[in-house]
Amino acid sequence: MKRIIFTTAVVLLGGSVFAQSDTTKPNETDTVKVGGFIIIKKDKPKKTYEADTTHYSVDITIGNESRSSSYGSYRHHSAVSTNWLIFDLGFANWRDKTVYGSPEANSYLNAQGGPDFTSSDLNLNNGKSSNVNIWLFMQKLNVINEVVNLKYGLGLEMYNYRYETNISYHKNPSYIFRDSVVFSKNKLAADYVTIPVMINISPFRNKRQGLSFSVGMSAGYLYNSRNKQISDERGKQKLHGSFDLDPWRFAYVGEVGLGPVRLYGSYSINPLHKYGVKQYPYTIGLRFSNW
Repeated sequence: MKRIIFTTAVVLLGGSVFAQSDTTKPNETDTVKVGGFIIIKKDKPKKTYEADTTHYSVDITIGNESRSSSYGSYRHHSAVSTNWLIFDLGFANWRDKTVYGSPEANSYLNAQGGPDFTSSDLNLNNGKSSNVNIWLFMQKLNVINEVVNLKYGLGLEMYNYRYETNISYHKNPSYIFRDSVVFSKNKLAADYVTIPVMINISPFRNKRQGLSFSVGMSAGYLYNSRNKQISDERGKQKLHGSFDLDPWRFAYVGEVGLGPVRLYGSYSINPLHKYGVKQYPYTIGLRFSNW
């Protein structure tokens, strides 16, 4: 009888201990995940940390550069960005400051015994006088927080001044005279290699197609000029020459961008010709550019 009671007591005591151990097993540990780390809390005097190495993401900002790393990759904003092959298409005209009838004007505008030239003799067809530019590249250098930038480039500027009147250019010596032929097409073309330098302001730097504007100056060198004419009497003819055009063109330049639309403009500081007539060309048109 005593053996049975003793055996029963042992069995009951063992079951009680096993039951207490089993009920506490699910709460053996407590975990908290912070970022890319898992903090494991246990019933110990000090904590144990285990790193979750399956993913990491790190953002680092140094000066004006922002880098983001995820699985070992990063994004880098360069201080210089380049835009290749930009096209401009616009209208060309000039501000005529010639003093007609003066000795200086008459030395270049050869009336050949007729009345002195007037401004109407050099009238342009405004709808057909054009400007086409091809910029081989333009670069934008970050100066202040991608808001203020220095913008510069290199390209070709091509101007076509379409005359409404029947004038012609003569070379060696160079002068303009009234021709006896009626032209269906009569234009002066001048082409320049140009370097523009501008200060660019982009207030909304996080919006690539947001508002921006640029102002500055350009310097161009004349590499080709010609007088191209079409008439029934002479057919198509083209006369190449310098025609005493100023070989340099210095101009104020500007650009305004709003969304995908970009407008450009320029105004020459020096006149088109070296002497005789004082015509200051200007242009306005559309620019096809990423920024």
